[in-house]
Amino acid sequence: MNRPQTLTRAIAFAAAACVAAGANAEPDTDQLVVNEEIEMITEAAAPAHTENLSTVYSGWRFRADETQALQMDDFENPAMIFVEAAAEVWSTADGTKGNSCASCHEDVESLRGVRAVYPKWNEAAGEVRTLEMQINDCRENQMGADKWKYTGGDMTNMTALISSVSRGMPVNVAIDGPAQSMWEQGKELYYTRTGQLELSCANCHEDSYGMMIRADHLSQGQINGFPTYRLKNTKLNSVHARFKGCVRDTRAETFKPGSADFVALELYVASRGNGLSVEGPSVRN
Repeated sequence: MNRPQTLTRAIAFAAAACVAAGANAEPDTDQLVVNEEIEMITEAAAPAHTENLSTVYSGWRFRADETQALQMDDFENPAMIFVEAAAEVWSTADGTKGNSCASCHEDVESLRGVRAVYPKWNEAAGEVRTLEMQINDCRENQMGADKWKYTGGDMTNMTALISSVSRGMPVNVAIDGPAQSMWEQGKELYYTRTGQLELSCANCHEDSYGMMIRADHLSQGQINGFPTYRLKNTKLNSVHARFKGCVRDTRAETFKPGSADFVALELYVASRGNGLSVEGPSVRN
């Protein structure tokens, strides 16, 4: 065996040992209620299409009490600063047509339920679209404005605002019909080992959830709480930015945010959380 192969296998073994050596812990039984009025479903029967899990849990259930408390009160949730920023943008005209988001949708509350069903098949476009893709379509075609960077601050803030009005609603992402082929592609990516560490999404979030990897408590990797404010990097994070980070952590060449690969992966991962409440913007480590 040559030295590069030996090194790669040693790294993979060490990564696996980090997980295996950690203490196994079940998610806590605390109840998430935001602002003492929005009751969240943080535990549900796994969707029939989800393999190897009987129950799905929100990532909130794996966090420390101090982190959980931040999400339970909008005055304490640091992500709400970015929601407030997006609320100002919502009513601000931009582009050659002189329109704002409010010009078509009036109050953002009119989009209640939207976050719960994305990604979704768009018949007119003939593709599966994420919420970010739909926002840029509106900016380009309804406003005559420039597209936002897929994982940029403006985009992530706006998805957080739109998510916030759906909090408490169950995720219900459709995977049948014309969306099925992309869902299958996402499933394949989820179970494919990548990088020098030869890890797949499933190795951490399906095989090892509840364990500790270094100082982090592994969750099931559900994305019903995105966008999420991470205490680690003190900013609001999008789904594809988190995917990119996870792939990078396996020491693999990552996909581009907004690429077909990540759209497919988002569709698959989102569907694994069907039945959990929309929580975004959430707070995580």
